[in-house]
Amino acid sequence: MALSTLIIISLVVIALVLAPFFIAINKGYGYEHKVDPLPDQEKEADKEREQ
Repeated sequence: MALSTLIIISLVVIALVLAPFFIAINKGYGYEHKVDPLPDQEKEADKEREQ
């Protein structure tokens, strides 16, 4: 095989590895995390609802 063929094949393999990597990274940053309220905040919210 010629050197240029090996370089092209290597670039294709690199692209096939990097594409799913960047897709996964973008999906991870796009995910919205939900956090439960702190116990003190929850008690205050309950008190406000009772009033």
